[in-house]
Amino acid sequence: MGVTREAAFGSMDAAADFMGPGAILTPVFQPEILDMVRRRGMLGQRIKNQLATGQPSRYFEQTRINLGIFQDARSLAFTPTADPTRRERYVTVKAIYGSISFNLFDVETTRQQGQFAMLVAKDLEDTVQGCLRTSDLALWNGIDTSLIVPTSIEYVGGLTQINRTATIASSARIIDGLKAEIAAMVANLQFTVRPTAVYVNPILGDLIDQEERLNQRQIPQTVLNTVTGGLLVNALATQAGHIPLIPDPYLQNGVTGASATESGKTDYRAVILSEPLVEYHYITTADPRVFQLGLEGGLATRYATVMFGAPVFRGKADANTNQGVVEGSQVSYAHSVVTVVR
Repeated sequence: MGVTREAAFGSMDAAADFMGPGAILTPVFQPEILDMVRRRGMLGQRIKNQLATGQPSRYFEQTRINLGIFQDARSLAFTPTADPTRRERYVTVKAIYGSISFNLFDVETTRQQGQFAMLVAKDLEDTVQGCLRTSDLALWNGIDTSLIVPTSIEYVGGLTQINRTATIASSARIIDGLKAEIAAMVANLQFTVRPTAVYVNPILGDLIDQEERLNQRQIPQTVLNTVTGGLLVNALATQAGHIPLIPDPYLQNGVTGASATESGKTDYRAVILSEPLVEYHYITTADPRVFQLGLEGGLATRYATVMFGAPVFRGKADANTNQGVVEGSQVSYAHSVVTVVR
């Protein structure tokens, strides 16, 4: 006895938005994908890239010069003074790795549909940007604690490397405090310090604007200045000239209501930098490189991205010790982390 087989076809009812006489409405998507995911921080786009000398990357900093002494003009005598002092510095190079895999069937089906054929290129570019985002975030907030003997595979962030600090209490004006700290840095008798930028979290930047509007000073304390990518920002008139206030969301504030100095208030951070002394020491290139790996058994295409490097905030020394003496506590003189309590 024969068996009758009927072909089974899926119903369009589940895929169509509407079916009626002369009409079948199917889902159609806009060709653009809304993508507002943050990629880069400001410091990562402005930092000076420097080829690493090896692992670790090494450099020298001069901390003292041989000073002259007054003597009787008619009775000059050879009198040895302190030797010029130079210190060897290190920074350990770190690695950031990213990867992505594309399934053959899914990619070819997407291309055949035509609407989102660019997704492979977009996802690969976003993998590169993801490595840069990880790097930019760690430039400030990396959790390693030593440039010489690493305690973590992350960077030593700027908030850890810079150990010169200042605090602006909630009762003090923010701009006055920033200008006073810059003046103190410029007044250094041991080193020539020229700060070039003040990085702030955007929330702190808004607090500064609010404070200035409330004071309504006749003499403006800020001017406009152009920085990376044509971004127009406020700049402070200081003893080091006009210094831009650069918003960087990756410069994170303290926990809301958990100030270390004033109960119930929040610590906001501003960092005064001498940018020519902030370097990213890299191997081969400062940008992530993309490598295509061999096909898997499932014929998926695999890509890996990698970058080798580490930041260093130069300008830290103990100027009171001679060349032959082990350097004591190194203090940052070219940069400062300012805590604003509000």
